[in-house]
Amino acid sequence: MNDVKIAIIGAGFSGLGAAIKLQQHGFEDFVVLDRGSDFGGTWRDNTYPGAACDVPSHLYSYSFAPNPEWTRSFSRQAEIHAYINRVAEKYEIRRRTHFNTDVQDSRWDEASNRWIIDTDRGQYRAEQLIGAIGPLCEPNLPDIKGITEFTGEIFHSARWDHDYDLTGKRVAVIGTGASAIQIIPELAKKVAHLDVYQRTAPWVLPRADRPYTGVEHWAFKNVPLVQQLSRAGIYAGHELVSYGLTHNPNLLKPAELAGRANIARAIRDPELRAKVTPTFRAGCKRLLLSNTYYPALAQANTDVVTDGIDHVDTTGIVSTDGTHRDVDVIVVATGFHVTDSPGFEHITGADGRTLAQVWDHHGMSGYKGSTVNGFPNLFLMIGPSTGLGHTSMVYMIESQLNYLVDYLRTVTERNIARIEVRADEQKRYNAALKDTLSDSVWENGGCASWYKDKFGNITTLWPGFTFNFRRATKRFDLPAYQVNTEVGTAEPVAAGVN
Repeated sequence: MNDVKIAIIGAGFSGLGAAIKLQQHGFEDFVVLDRGSDFGGTWRDNTYPGAACDVPSHLYSYSFAPNPEWTRSFSRQAEIHAYINRVAEKYEIRRRTHFNTDVQDSRWDEASNRWIIDTDRGQYRAEQLIGAIGPLCEPNLPDIKGITEFTGEIFHSARWDHDYDLTGKRVAVIGTGASAIQIIPELAKKVAHLDVYQRTAPWVLPRADRPYTGVEHWAFKNVPLVQQLSRAGIYAGHELVSYGLTHNPNLLKPAELAGRANIARAIRDPELRAKVTPTFRAGCKRLLLSNTYYPALAQANTDVVTDGIDHVDTTGIVSTDGTHRDVDVIVVATGFHVTDSPGFEHITGADGRTLAQVWDHHGMSGYKGSTVNGFPNLFLMIGPSTGLGHTSMVYMIESQLNYLVDYLRTVTERNIARIEVRADEQKRYNAALKDTLSDSVWENGGCASWYKDKFGNITTLWPGFTFNFRRATKRFDLPAYQVNTEVGTAEPVAAGVN
């Protein structure tokens, strides 16, 4: 068994950020475990054609590791993946990371106040467990009758088969979310025919994407203040959107006008325009950005299918109106398990229940997106109620890193062996979030989205300005926690929150 003070599961933006901050603050006894072959997480795994970020480059990077070499205002997948790995090399995190290591189970051992972590390459025992698995790591495959009978090729957007040549093929794309609107224009260029199966038309706004000029590159590299001011300006502009999302959806009317204009510029056919025009308020689902999506839908080799899928057979897809469409390839762009990640099934708390079992009753629930009652010495990165609908998740990650470092400093200085958020504090915290969300466009915008869990609760999003989350996580608030300083003699804990 490998004994460490701290084990970090995941080597994406949040896991790498945690490792860097631990190292910078003197926490040297830690290990990073990841099932992949290098750093990057989501940006390592999602290599589909057209993969790119929908947050401007300067904001979608660590504040402590700015990148003056971004080639475009909106970075593409390969560039983000390379950036993450450069940062890892700069801070020498690779030497502490075990790649190609699949974490199969993590369980709290009450007798020793340790986490026992089983992997396919051995067992680890850690005083603190940092779960940085991320919400976009487990593909969500659609439950469609007969899909296993299909004799052609099927792959999820996050598991792209680059060895298969799509040129001249008949392809169906299921889904019209963030990944799909990037994939569809790329496929439309090369396939013989493309069927786009749309359940709900999304709001797609113009994308202000362009290459940076030589002068801009020089300024970013030689006058760091220029990049800092650019980052600050982008951040401020995006924060203005959050007020409309949370408090006054009418303020998002300009977004709806921009979305309608985006459709009008590219699509002349009135029937197709009607199909792709959203019927819910802008912001209710994630706002998407693209200049190429609607032109791709207007191409002669593309059909938008709004009838639901009844079943799949050996040669194609049958929609609910009885139409059979032959295809060679089915591309599944149906997102990820966010509120019901399989990863939750492999983290077992003090009472023997997994996170999945605890959250199966009333949905995800935590405290400041970081800790969960019933799971001592566990710190989650990008946990419940930390997702965003308007700006960069890296900002939220860095806010959590402030909380994490102060948490570990407090545990170390006070010789705390077992620490767990109090049930009443967690309940109070989530009640306040729910109250804030009640006026939001996500509740009142007239759509169903992955922001909501199976109970209809929004347990993924942070409501409001992100600087309020940063303020809330600036310091670790020990009074919200129940602690024990003696190993093996933990005092009774508060009743669990379901």
